[in-house]
Amino acid sequence: MTDPKIPPQSQDSMPADEFRMDPAPDYAPRHPGVGKLRDKVAIVCGGDSGIGRAISVLFAREGARVAIAYLEESRDAEETKRLVEEEGAECLLIEGDLGQKDRCETAVAKVIDTWGKLDILINNGAQQWLDEDFADLSEERIDRMLASNVKAYMFMTQAALPHLKEGAAIVNTSSINAFAGNASLVTYSTTRGASLAFSRSMAKNLMDRGIRVNAVAPGPIWTPFIPGTMPAEQVEDFGSGAPMGRAGQPWEVATAFLFLASSDGNYFTGQTLHPNGGMVVGA
Repeated sequence: MTDPKIPPQSQDSMPADEFRMDPAPDYAPRHPGVGKLRDKVAIVCGGDSGIGRAISVLFAREGARVAIAYLEESRDAEETKRLVEEEGAECLLIEGDLGQKDRCETAVAKVIDTWGKLDILINNGAQQWLDEDFADLSEERIDRMLASNVKAYMFMTQAALPHLKEGAAIVNTSSINAFAGNASLVTYSTTRGASLAFSRSMAKNLMDRGIRVNAVAPGPIWTPFIPGTMPAEQVEDFGSGAPMGRAGQPWEVATAFLFLASSDGNYFTGQTLHPNGGMVVGA
């Protein structure tokens, strides 16, 4: 695969905007759909951009109706809705801060009111900042990251559980940083470790109900996280240090979520897939 050169760039918001990125992340599915998610209803948290956009479009191609929950990036969300509908699928946009339990309950209620059921929950929304001086990291910053990256996953799962039946799937986003650690992303890495432990624990908790829970731990992927987190000079040629010599694209991660959410992954629960460009980490 040819890697498009990534020029210096940064944004002053988190979450950042996909429509401002150069080059644009590659979300597009590579293969025709075969109905792996036909008649399924999925919620994709953080589905407006990045990996979430790629998941939403891929799930739509495979026959799912897709609800996209996002914080406030309406322009990106509307574009993802358009892309989902281009695949012939129904799409519901749900704006709000999922770090608040009542917003999660409202989001799930909207899906049930619209489609009458829920089969797949993708906990993918998150925020990330560099910890330039951990000793001086503010309580507000820590609380914001915990709310987005940990509480939201737990609250969404709580809200979804009354509606999930045998055969349902939950897939949570973790990170290579949960396994390898990252000196500049201490808080983010800690929250991704939490999502990993949450996935493994909930897999055991829900085993008797026939609900599978797994995780995906991406490596360096070209998403709005990157210009929204790093100084422009660090963004240049992002991902070139990976064994494959390039950053991954969102579509290359979405396929892992499809595998775990579909019946292809029926014998997987409590597991983690690692689309990370060849970095070897503990499973």
